[in-house]
Amino acid sequence: MIIQRYDESRKEEVRDVVLEVLLEHGFEYDRLKDSDLNDINGYYFAKGGTFFVGLEDGRVVGTAGVRRLNGKHCEIRRIYLKRGFRGKGNGEKLFLAAMDFAEKNCSGAVLKTDSTLKKAIDMYLKHGFTFVKEEEGYLYYEKQF
Repeated sequence: MIIQRYDESRKEEVRDVVLEVLLEHGFEYDRLKDSDLNDINGYYFAKGGTFFVGLEDGRVVGTAGVRRLNGKHCEIRRIYLKRGFRGKGNGEKLFLAAMDFAEKNCSGAVLKTDSTLKKAIDMYLKHGFTFVKEEEGYLYYEKQF
């Protein structure tokens, strides 16, 4: 898998990957929670963040975003990977691309994940994130750089 910076020509592919993974885990598209998919450039890049796509044979198979928050903190989001590309280190590659950007441009990062996503949680803990709180089935983590 090759990781590249997002460009607008990939908008529909990114949306398709994210929605496919959400549905696989029992989540439906939420107009408010998923509004970033309508304007990735405005939501991530315009505020000092970034967004990556993982490509295989020229097609988007994964995503990773970093959204700038208040001050020098950021949120790592949208670590999504199509089913057939999991278990091969691709998810961690996407996560590490986001982490590398965050470490170079921010003083700390937060993230949230569903409590059922055990492999993702293990990866976050492995890379130094600490548990902050649980709220409505979501787990919140943070890391200072």
